[in-house]
Amino acid sequence: MLQVVAAIIEREGKILVGQRTAQQAYPLQWEFPGGKVEAGETPAEALVRELEEELAIHATSYTEMERYEYTYSGKKPIELIFLRVTAFDGEPQNLIFHEVRWQPAAALHELEFLEGDRNFLAGHFLETR
Repeated sequence: MLQVVAAIIEREGKILVGQRTAQQAYPLQWEFPGGKVEAGETPAEALVRELEEELAIHATSYTEMERYEYTYSGKKPIELIFLRVTAFDGEPQNLIFHEVRWQPAAALHELEFLEGDRNFLAGHFLETR
């Protein structure tokens, strides 16, 4: 089963989120930085690689928060793995997203998140959209 990692990066009560581009699947929806675990990688290795590719940061400390299976309509099931990044080197830069922002944790529900992230949001943050 395909695994996908998602980074939960918090700073001063805000969570770093990215908006997909108009050209991607699920255009302009919001997501946590991360991506697919490639063959031969562990989820932790994928997290480090994805954050370097997407935000030009190097995760140095992280812990798993939750994982679950999710199936997008018309697709095969995936395993979503949410990891809290507690330390990283560098300052996040937007390398691939339409927009990146530090969203107040209490206001995450105001954004249109990918369906697969919504169960996580419901379990860890106040309201979900």
